[in-house]
Amino acid sequence: MADSHDQKFDLTDRETSISGSDEPTQPAETDRISYHAFSAADEKNELARKSHENKVMSEPENEVIEIGQNDPSAESPSEQPLQRVMTPGEDYSVLTVGQKKLIIMAASVASLFSPMATAIYYPSLNTISKDLNVTNSKINITVTIFLVCLPHHLPSHMDQQKQGRRPMYIFCFIVFTAANLGLALQNNYVALLILRMIQASGSSGTVALANGVVGDMVTSAERGTYVAYASLGGIMGPMVSPIIGGVIGQYAGWHWIFWFLIIFSAVVFIPLILFMPETCRNVVDNGSIPPPFFSRNITDTIRHRHRAEKGLTINEEKRAAFAEKYKFRLPNPLSTLRVLLDPESAILLFGTGLGLGCFYAISTGASVAFSQNYGFSQVKIGLMFIPIGGGSVLSAFTSGRLVDWNYRRWCAKLNVPIIKNRRQDLTNFPIERARLQVAWPAFFLGGIFLIAYGWILTISISVAAPIVFLFITGWALTSCFQILNVLMVDIYPGKPSVATAANNFVRCELGAVFSAILLPMVDSIGWGWSYTILALCFMGYAPMLILIMRRGPRWRRERKAREDKARMERQEKRDLKVAAEVERNRSEKN
Repeated sequence: MADSHDQKFDLTDRETSISGSDEPTQPAETDRISYHAFSAADEKNELARKSHENKVMSEPENEVIEIGQNDPSAESPSEQPLQRVMTPGEDYSVLTVGQKKLIIMAASVASLFSPMATAIYYPSLNTISKDLNVTNSKINITVTIFLVCLPHHLPSHMDQQKQGRRPMYIFCFIVFTAANLGLALQNNYVALLILRMIQASGSSGTVALANGVVGDMVTSAERGTYVAYASLGGIMGPMVSPIIGGVIGQYAGWHWIFWFLIIFSAVVFIPLILFMPETCRNVVDNGSIPPPFFSRNITDTIRHRHRAEKGLTINEEKRAAFAEKYKFRLPNPLSTLRVLLDPESAILLFGTGLGLGCFYAISTGASVAFSQNYGFSQVKIGLMFIPIGGGSVLSAFTSGRLVDWNYRRWCAKLNVPIIKNRRQDLTNFPIERARLQVAWPAFFLGGIFLIAYGWILTISISVAAPIVFLFITGWALTSCFQILNVLMVDIYPGKPSVATAANNFVRCELGAVFSAILLPMVDSIGWGWSYTILALCFMGYAPMLILIMRRGPRWRRERKAREDKARMERQEKRDLKVAAEVERNRSEKN
């Protein structure tokens, strides 16, 4: 390929969709106007002239980077033909950077309840088993059953792209509160199992919603950092909740753990429901369309009033089109399971499942390990979750920045401009390489330190050793499934909640398996060999990253072709239905 200053590239004015869908529009070949190679100065002048001629237009919304039809790994990017197609369009979101951060942090706090409900009674597992007169293995089943039911929550199966985020938050709050009330009042093992299933259904939807909010407002150029913000709640939960649960369990009794969850959830969800604006793009577009009444809140009302005072009018035709699409639909679990049929998605989801499975294996084993091997109380056991949680929090900031840095590096390598607050079409961009190159070292680091942690528990040396190894293991494991999660959102533009729901399904099922088998493995072969086997499974997945980097772009193109074909078929059916109805009305008039 020629030097970056002598590339061939195309510029075209392309009509963008206002349907509210986040799905990128691929330009037709006949729409492209080819320019011969010219110098960097000529390119700058040409772009300046275009900018002058299109003053009413903002920066380009979509960018298509074509790197040939061959596999990206077949030849170096510098040798591949690069073609850019840039189009004018609206801002991806009308919200300010400060508003985006505030909304995403609110969604992150709400997502805290899923891991909090999972981990808050880890330190009390031994006490609960004695009070209910059951074995430790049976009490661990309450953790397993929670993880099994975690992905089978109604909000993920409901069409959030039609109903929006706000109704889902209301549903989660009601179910979560009702389940915690029952758990606080029961004294029966069977009741504990059933209510934990209901509690999982209410809490887990908040994780998918948080990632959905990120996809609503943030483009791929900044997604790594913002996904890190959104995942802070999920990362802080395993660190903070065992400490809270240990203190409450030791001084007030384990029933008060669930009273605490009722009070804390009310403190978080009531302001969130009153003030957090609707962000779903198929309901409010880029935030410029007022949501329907049921999805509206105080913030939406005030914000759109201020926009009207500034003279920012609403496109009534677009508003009517969005209102017509806003409807309630019954749950459809198949929409989530279909993601598993895509090879790239299935491999990514399996990787996140292995990472979270190892994480839960550490968490569920900690209560027994530090109680038996170190003689710790409930409070001290809770404090031992700080190292792994601290490593996870550090990972949220470092991995997000590393992912965004590598994305910028690849854009510079391919001479692709990074356009903030504009959606960039990644159909032919090597997004897999830009994301997964950062994850590769973390897989091996996490596996090695997990093995070391298991053998440290076996010989019961100074408590300082497991603290250090838990911190590093927490950083590595969280980095792995954090990066894979960012890539999942990237390859499903416009459907972040569906991608996250599928992610939750696989990783929670594998987490349940790892949690269920850990203690029987420990009883049979000890701590060292148990964690060694789990770590080898985790590291054994790493070569699959190479397969994704090589085949991912082709799989994405094939999936997009299938989706485009299905969309065209649905549109043809709708057109035929409308034509038949028009003909019928005409016949009735005659």
